[in-house]
Amino acid sequence: MEVVESTAAIGSEVDEEKKEPLFRGSLDGHDLSEELLNDEIGKLELQLRETKVSFFNSITLGNPKIFTWVLVAFASMGGLLSGLDQSLISGANLYMPADLSLDSGQVSLVDSLMPLGAVLGALILSPTNEVLGRKLSIIVACLLYTLGAGLEAGAHSVGMMYAGRFILGMGLGLEGGTVPVYVAECVAKKFRGNLVSLYQFNIALGEVFGYVVAAIFVNVSGTWRWMLGSSLLFSTILFVGMIFMPESPRYLMHKGREVESYGVWKRIRGVSDIDAKREFIVMRHLVEQEQEEKKRLRYPYLDFIRVPRCRRAIVYANIMVFLGQFTGVNAIMYYMSVLMSEVGFSSKKSVFMSLVGGGSLLLGTIPAILWMDRFGRRVAAITLLPGFFVGLLIIGFGYFIPLSNVHAAEGVYITGLIIYMWFFGSYACLTWVLPSEVYPTYLRSYGMTSSDATLFLCAFIVTYNFSRMQNAMTKTGLAVGFYGGIAVFGWIYQVLCMPETKNKTLEEIDLVFSKPTKELVKENWESTKETVSDLFCLRWKRAFGLQGDY
Repeated sequence: MEVVESTAAIGSEVDEEKKEPLFRGSLDGHDLSEELLNDEIGKLELQLRETKVSFFNSITLGNPKIFTWVLVAFASMGGLLSGLDQSLISGANLYMPADLSLDSGQVSLVDSLMPLGAVLGALILSPTNEVLGRKLSIIVACLLYTLGAGLEAGAHSVGMMYAGRFILGMGLGLEGGTVPVYVAECVAKKFRGNLVSLYQFNIALGEVFGYVVAAIFVNVSGTWRWMLGSSLLFSTILFVGMIFMPESPRYLMHKGREVESYGVWKRIRGVSDIDAKREFIVMRHLVEQEQEEKKRLRYPYLDFIRVPRCRRAIVYANIMVFLGQFTGVNAIMYYMSVLMSEVGFSSKKSVFMSLVGGGSLLLGTIPAILWMDRFGRRVAAITLLPGFFVGLLIIGFGYFIPLSNVHAAEGVYITGLIIYMWFFGSYACLTWVLPSEVYPTYLRSYGMTSSDATLFLCAFIVTYNFSRMQNAMTKTGLAVGFYGGIAVFGWIYQVLCMPETKNKTLEEIDLVFSKPTKELVKENWESTKETVSDLFCLRWKRAFGLQGDY
C-alpha cells in the first residue's frame, strides 16, 4: 500500500481544487492482500504475547461483540447522568427559589450555570483527553459530577448553589465531548451511528428519570435537596463501571502504544474477521502518517484554519451543534415545569406532566438508534428539522388561547411539545454522532473541544436569556419567529452543505471532507433534485437511500 500524503498535509501542499486520495487504491484496505494482513497481525500477536498485561487490560467476555456492547452501555451511562442533572432542576425550580430566597435573575443564573460550567469542561476536554485518555477523562467527569451534586443537595446559600451547578456543568462538558468519541473510536463503522446515538437515548432516558425522581420526592420534606442529590447514585455506578473498561484503541495508537492498541482491539472487535483486520491495519498506517506530520507542526490545532479538510469539518460540526441548541430545546427542558404552570397546570401537576416532554424526547431517539446507519445522516437531518418546526409552530400559536379555556390551552401546548420533543430526540443524536466522526484522529480531541464548547455555550446563551427573550419577543415570537426561523435556515443549510458519512470508517470520512465546498454543494444539489424526482415518482427505496441495503 503506497501512501501519498497524510491527512494533516491535505490542503497545505495540494491545491484546494485538486486533491489526491490518502491511498492509491481503496482507503478501506481492500487493496491489501489477506496474506499481508495476516502477516502484520501475526507480528502484533507475537509482541502482545511478550508484553506484560495489567489486570484491567486482561478482562475479556469471550465474544468481542458482547464486550463492545458492555463498553457502549457503560460509557453511554454518562448520557443518563447528563440528562438526569439537566431535568432535575426543572422540578427543583418550583421549590428551591423560595427556600434560598432567590429572585428571578438568580434563578436564571442557577439554571444557566450548568451549561456555563460545561463550557469550561469542554475547554479542558482537549488537554484532558490528550494527557489522560478517553477512559480517565470520563472517570474525572464522574468525580466532578459527584462533587457538584453534593454541593447542590447541601446548599444553604446561593453561592453554594452556584458552585455546585458550575462544577456539575464542568463534569457535563468533559463527559459530553468524550463519551461519543470513545464510543465512535471503539465500534464498527456499520453500527457507529446507531451506537453513538445510544448516548442521546441515555440523555433522554436520564431526563425522564429526572422527572420521575422529581415526582417521587415532590411531597417529601426537603423536596428539592432529594431531587438534586439523587444523581450521586448514578455517578457512582458509572465511576465503578468505567474502571473496568479499556482505553480507546485509536487513542492508544495515537500515542504510539500500538501493541496495547492491538490488545484492546482484539478484545472489543476481534481479529477473526477479515474486515476487522483491514480496519485496524488501515487505522494503524493512517495514524502513523498523521503522527509523522504532527511532529513537524508546533501547533496542530491551527490546521483548523490552514487545512481546508479540517476547516470544513469544524465549521460543519459546529453549525450542526448550533442548530441543535438555538432551536430552543434546553430552554424548554430547563423551564418545562414553569412553562406548564403558565398554560394552566398546577405546580405539582406541572412536575408530573413534564414526564410527557421527557418521554417524547426519549421515544424520539429510538428511530435514530434503529435506522440512522440505514437511512444515513443526511436523510435523517433533512427529514427531522421540519418536524420540530411544526411542533414549535403549535406551541407558539397555542399561547394565543386564553387561560379561561384552560383545557384547550393545555391540550395544544402538550400536542406541540410532544411533536417537538419527538422529532428533536432523533435530531439530537446527530449532534453527537457527527462531531464524533468528522475530525481526523490527530485533531479529534481539539475538534470535540470546539464542538462541545459550542454546544454548551449555545445552551447557556439560550437558557440564561430565555426569560428576557420571551419578554422582548413575546412567547409566540420566541417559539415561532426565533427558534422556528433558525430551524428553517438550518434546513436550507443541510440540503446544500451536509455530506453523507453513513457506512464509512473514520479514516474514509477524510476523503469526504477533502472535497472542495463547492463540489460538495454541487453533489448535494444534484442529489436533492434526484431525491425530489424519486419521491414524486414513488421510488421510495431509492429516495431514502435504501437500494442495495441489507
